[in-house]
Amino acid sequence: MSFISLQNVTTPYCLKNVNLDIEAGELMAVLGFTGAGKSTLLNVIAGLTKYKGDVYFNQKNMNATPTERRNVGYLLQDIYLFPHLNTFDNVAFGLRAGACPADKITGKVEEILDLLHITHLKKRYSRDLSGGEKQRVGLARSIIMEPKILLLDEPLSSLDPSTAKNIRKELMVLHNRLNLTMLYVTHDFSEARELADRIVVLVEGQIKQLGPAQDIFYQPVEEIREFISAANSN
Repeated sequence: MSFISLQNVTTPYCLKNVNLDIEAGELMAVLGFTGAGKSTLLNVIAGLTKYKGDVYFNQKNMNATPTERRNVGYLLQDIYLFPHLNTFDNVAFGLRAGACPADKITGKVEEILDLLHITHLKKRYSRDLSGGEKQRVGLARSIIMEPKILLLDEPLSSLDPSTAKNIRKELMVLHNRLNLTMLYVTHDFSEARELADRIVVLVEGQIKQLGPAQDIFYQPVEEIREFISAANSN
């Protein structure tokens, strides 16, 4: 059975009767033109936008479950770190807000910082961090609560190619080590090819094709041929 299931999901002005099943531990890339509904799809799963239809996690209907109880990590392109907190305290914020025992917070934060190779940044403030460092801190903060689902909305699009490549490698390590189910929105075709088990392509709020990268890029359905041709010409 699928771990995440969207059934006839519709949102105002965007998604139209979307049906999508995502397997536990899968990394699915989401492609589409600007305005196709990619970010809205993530927001539906996170419970951040109104929708009609049904969302299931592990066969449990989540429609009435608020965002804070869905156990979903979310990483955006623009990282909003608390400027008055250093890296350690930014990452620890969710644990403290959730009343995690103080004697456990240090160990959990240190473990995540080590996993992402940013222990040396723990006393720095956001103003002293590079773009790539901020993304790593944001990623640490998004997984510190041990979510089973991680949503990523073009998290590397503002980074230089070398930094983005390194963070992609770290994402793959996290995906495998933590057994995360991940949805990754991107405009970068190479990212989708490199990362994804499967790719879903949205056009005007509807799923037009879903499958392995090989099928999407070399056997696109008619509705997405123009969109995909840009990837195959690179």
